Amino acid sequence: MSSAATGSVPPPFDPELAAALEEAGDLARPGFAPRDIESARRAAALALDPAGGPDLTLDGAFGTADRTVPGPPGAPGVSLLVCRPTAKAAPASRAARPVLYHVHGGGLVAGNNRVGLPTVLEWARELGAVVVSVEYRLAPEHPHPAPVEDVYAGLRWTAERAGELGGDPERIVLVGASAGGGLAAALALLLRDRRGPRPYGQLLLSPMLDDRNDTPSAHQMAGVGLWDRTANETAWTALLGDRRGGPGVPPYAAPARATDLSGLPPAFLDVGSAETFRDEVVAYASGIWRAGGVAELHVWPGGCHGFDALAPHAALSGAAQAARLDWLRRLLAPDRRAG
Repeated sequence: MSSAATGSVPPPFDPELAAALEEAGDLARPGFAPRDIESARRAAALALDPAGGPDLTLDGAFGTADRTVPGPPGAPGVSLLVCRPTAKAAPASRAARPVLYHVHGGGLVAGNNRVGLPTVLEWARELGAVVVSVEYRLAPEHPHPAPVEDVYAGLRWTAERAGELGGDPERIVLVGASAGGGLAAALALLLRDRRGPRPYGQLLLSPMLDDRNDTPSAHQMAGVGLWDRTANETAWTALLGDRRGGPGVPPYAAPARATDLSGLPPAFLDVGSAETFRDEVVAYASGIWRAGGVAELHVWPGGCHGFDALAPHAALSGAAQAARLDWLRRLLAPDRRAG
């Protein structure tokens, strides 16, 4: 990386997001280090405590059930949270509903299948969709390939049992943000190469794709924002150990390593202009296009990592959420499948 790149000035944050970052103070400080992993796990557990956490039924719109399904060979079972609409489908609609298969974020080191779920459930309520959210083993205790193999096992079960859940096995959309977006992208590659169930689409929100951590945006955002270059190194090292950044890292660990992005389901990718992942996400979308695939890319000006969660009422957050839901509606439109 040239000195010009390492010394470049980061793009400015959107004014509403800059104010939200300032107000968050230490909660939004950069520099997540290995010593911070345990505190991040405790904070996630506290935020998702069933006694005081978000209502995952959305006031009764969904019935929820925890399921433990077979995991990878020789590994423990995988925990899935299944959320099924309680309202009957409209007579004119298909009996089988689309399925949003959700992979949670948390830097590969924290979180569970409740993280990020309220937003996905809001989309599902609009779309009449079933949601299945997968929990995977966390690094560093469980390095690659444990997380992606857990996600793969959960998807296989979901596709095989979709009919029992009222879902359509041929309309499963992979959904993930941050680390979950990277795992969803890796899952699409793994399903293609193992000739597993074919997803109907992949919704990748600020996905974590490249273990090399050496793009211009990674250097620009060092020490800036919610997820900087130090945090990225912490997470990728937890997953890969001393292999991080070196030769031979498989695309099922870091999708940016893939040399062939053909044969993938339609993708929606978005990212902020002022975040570490910007350049790797843009490159991934470009790789899909070069391979003749379908991808819709949004780069939100002044967006930091996780800006819609940080400032949900900001204008940029509203625009991003509307674009994501619009893409899902277009993807799942009846005339698309008929064609």
